[in-house]
Amino acid sequence: MTAPRERTEQIERDTLSPHATLSAESKGRERDEPADPLRTCFQRDRDRIVHCKAFRRLKHKTQVFLAPEGDHYRVRLTHTLEVSQIARTAARALRLNEDLTEAIALGHDLGHTPFGHLGEQALTPFLDRPFRHNEQSLRVVDHLEHDGEGLNLTWEVRDGILNHPWSMPEPAPPEGAIVRFADRIAYVNHDLDDAVRAGVLGPEEIPRGPIEVLGATHAHRIATLVTDLVASSGDGREIRLSEPVLRAMDELRDFLFEHVYLREQARSEQDKAIALVRTLFTYYLAHPEAVPAEYHRAPGDLPTRIADHIAGMTDRYALRVYEQLFLPQGWLL
Repeated sequence: MTAPRERTEQIERDTLSPHATLSAESKGRERDEPADPLRTCFQRDRDRIVHCKAFRRLKHKTQVFLAPEGDHYRVRLTHTLEVSQIARTAARALRLNEDLTEAIALGHDLGHTPFGHLGEQALTPFLDRPFRHNEQSLRVVDHLEHDGEGLNLTWEVRDGILNHPWSMPEPAPPEGAIVRFADRIAYVNHDLDDAVRAGVLGPEEIPRGPIEVLGATHAHRIATLVTDLVASSGDGREIRLSEPVLRAMDELRDFLFEHVYLREQARSEQDKAIALVRTLFTYYLAHPEAVPAEYHRAPGDLPTRIADHIAGMTDRYALRVYEQLFLPQGWLL
């Protein structure tokens, strides 16, 4: 009798694009495992990511706005889910492997620090290299999860996670390239939406050029970008946006950097977040025994293992540890 996994693999062979990554033809895992009777290798990867501790912690990690008080601002988890939804829509339309796409999307930000990209900036001076969240995401799934054994993900998911930023080489599978575009489509649009909701921007301040190309509402802009991504990517061999749409998206991104991410009014709070992370790092350098044992089992020198510990913290946990270490306990409510 044919196993459900084998039926799914046959459906992939029969229905997906010639450029899709077939689960039956995966390059495999670092450590060989028996095949699952129900799930393809990429479905197993997706499930391992969803059930890991680092994924759960994303719900309390900053996307852009530090410690947002409203219930409707994005956090790292909701960003991840929006990336997954956008990427799956495009992958299905292009007849690429939706399960592989989803696994990459759900795992791409597992290594993000507390306080968003500020945490990366804070950790870098202590290391012999820039701290990059994509490299940390790979380290999470390779070494830090499952009591130091890692998740043993397939080569294709690991490649997509590592290479999802635009500063990295293009991911090898086209499904990874879809996640790369979906990540930018998601954050440019939801960060703009959150900035208007927070009163950081007025709707009238948004540049008209990109809006005329992409649309006046959040939903319209997402639809324009995803539809163009599918139309411009043809048979899925090369994942791309058309030049006018790509230019409009990048203009919005540049606008966000100037008026939201790097705005002078936020500098004081951003400096506090950076100082907090660096103070914690300095403390752990002097007290390595305070770093949980699970991080000492990971490969790397002491600064790398301290970075593992701090990068895994949620915003509120980092604040709590700082309070416990550096504020008189009678001051804490």
